[in-house]
Amino acid sequence: MANDAVAGNVLRTATIRPAGGDDPVTAVLAAYTKDLVTAVEQTLDAFLAIEIDSLTEIDAAMGGFAATARDHVLAGGKRIRPTFAYWGWRGVAGAEADLAPVLPALSALELLHTFALVHDDVMDSSATRRGRPTAHRAVADQHRAAGRRGDPDRFGEAVAVLIGDLCLVWADRLISRAGLSPAGLLETRRCYDQMRVETVAGQYLDVLGESEAATWSLDRALRVARYKTASYTVQRPLLFGACLAGASADEPLVAAYTRYGLAVGEAFQLCDDLLGVYGDPVVTGKPAGDDLRSGKPTALLMVARQLATPAQRALLDRAGTAMDEDDVAELTEVVAATGAVGQVEQMISDRVAEALAALGSAPIDETARSALTGLATAATHRWA
Repeated sequence: MANDAVAGNVLRTATIRPAGGDDPVTAVLAAYTKDLVTAVEQTLDAFLAIEIDSLTEIDAAMGGFAATARDHVLAGGKRIRPTFAYWGWRGVAGAEADLAPVLPALSALELLHTFALVHDDVMDSSATRRGRPTAHRAVADQHRAAGRRGDPDRFGEAVAVLIGDLCLVWADRLISRAGLSPAGLLETRRCYDQMRVETVAGQYLDVLGESEAATWSLDRALRVARYKTASYTVQRPLLFGACLAGASADEPLVAAYTRYGLAVGEAFQLCDDLLGVYGDPVVTGKPAGDDLRSGKPTALLMVARQLATPAQRALLDRAGTAMDEDDVAELTEVVAATGAVGQVEQMISDRVAEALAALGSAPIDETARSALTGLATAATHRWA
């Protein structure tokens, strides 16, 4: 049984399967922050060129290693985190504020994101990311092609860990180039450090969940979504941007950002849960059904187990065991048959509504409000 067998019945929204046209996030980014994304790309490209030259002086092999890291930083992506940070900054600083001083800090969030992705792919043993081999797979292939000694896969994982580490150091270095006062930079770093701590916390809970899937709960799955995704994708980037603009923690706008960011960030992860099972691999760049193969206790799987009949639950308990493609396809149908897809879609809609309510009372100009409204909807009704 194939995924297409259920597509006509339950995959009814653009969140899961595209019906033609541009991806919603891409369209919103083009409408509001095309110039920002270009500026971030240019900032990263210039910064990384200098860093690679510096490492090449140590050893030619280091230059190649650094170039591999650069390629994964610049290998596509929607630049969502700098975008949310930009609007967090813009909502405080206003339309006439100069972007140049804060651009290095905004761009650094992409280096943090690459760090998280590369390490996450090693932990999940993922083969592809954005339609291309993950870092550890690409490096393992280079090892094989060069005819080096040792286990190529072990080498690839070791080097990928170092690539992630390097990106984390690069992020710190790029943030330090922001044109802020010492006090402003210190406050911004406090927000950034909290974002990093919460990302690690969420990642640990994600790993732990796979080893305790039988006893995991929907509450813990949502906690993973809150710290692994919501924090460093939406909430903390918004607050990071507000810090860049000099906002204090007790300002009403910061409270609105916190409420909005948590709601959109959780909805973003819930959308990822759906895409992880029902997404089109050509669009997502990752195989469909990976979460079922690994037995990852996502909110989608937890809801499915809550709603399942005893017979369905027995089938769902096979998630994470050795399964072939037909087994995975069968489980995708079982998840849909429980009604979990519709319930998770409702959870997404409820969180978007919560986010828009937070914006309704936020003291920001209409352009920023409009941009954040569009991003809340687009980031949670996307195809990849």
